[in-house]
Amino acid sequence: MALIRWGMIGCGDVTERKSAPAYQQVEGFALHGLYGRTRAKADDYAARHGVPHVFDSAEALINASDIDAVYIATPPDSHEAYALDVARARKPCCIEKPMAPDHAACVRIRDAFAARGLPLFVAYYRRTLPRFRQVKAWLDEGAIGCVRHVHWTLTKPASPADVEATNWRVDAAVAPGGYFDDLASHGLDLFCWLFGEVADVAGFALNQQGRYSAADAVTGCWLHRAGVTGSGSWNFGAADREDRVEIIGSAGRILFSIFDDAPLRLVRDGTAVETVVAHPPVIQHFHVEAMRDHLAGRGPHPSTGESAAHTAWVMDRILSAR
Repeated sequence: MALIRWGMIGCGDVTERKSAPAYQQVEGFALHGLYGRTRAKADDYAARHGVPHVFDSAEALINASDIDAVYIATPPDSHEAYALDVARARKPCCIEKPMAPDHAACVRIRDAFAARGLPLFVAYYRRTLPRFRQVKAWLDEGAIGCVRHVHWTLTKPASPADVEATNWRVDAAVAPGGYFDDLASHGLDLFCWLFGEVADVAGFALNQQGRYSAADAVTGCWLHRAGVTGSGSWNFGAADREDRVEIIGSAGRILFSIFDDAPLRLVRDGTAVETVVAHPPVIQHFHVEAMRDHLAGRGPHPSTGESAAHTAWVMDRILSAR
């Protein structure tokens, strides 16, 4: 497989440890160039991470002859414009999650790449993490019998960062669901991978604290096509932090966290077994490795524009009562 030279748009926090190092570590990939809105910040990033080229504009990066594929790592309200430019340049693309602020924008992006036969990936990397592949293995082998229901509770206290001017996660123009868009998208996408697509969904979203424009309290329920029911509660002004998923089956249950690096717990016949599956040092490593394998024809990547658009539809429906 020939070396694929990636260009990165955006050089914020997510790229420092979670994603960009994987593009440098995975054999067959190279992080060849980047563009950031602030040139000084981009130059500093490139110097610290050994990225050889800094571009003066996203357009220049996207259309550069020595850039083979593009990773978009900016806030979600800019994803569509950049992605459509990448599609017009006929290059593979990976977009940070959420794919876009709403389902309609996701569909436009998805269709632009599909019409040109171009690979489109979205960084829902939990689908590739060994931790959650262990959960899927338990489900596939029938460890808890027939799956009946999944429930997720995610809460966190309010913090000073909620009202920082640079925090896109609380700006309704960028993320209508607030932290729900940034955090709950991970779990909802994971559930679609574990249990299949959602057939119906409803929910409520409101702003209980009045501290910022986006929603801060969301609740939802849904039905997977396979017959598994689901529910969730996400509150970002609670007294304590909690991250707890429970999958209920006809013969047992599985408990785990989406974000916390806590043991996986399998309960059956009154006996609980805990399994520790550590995250890789670079959390997106397996996601990036799977993109490499997809592009080399070694098997499909589990997170594509198609699957991410479906996750966006689920999120839109949960937020629709706001």
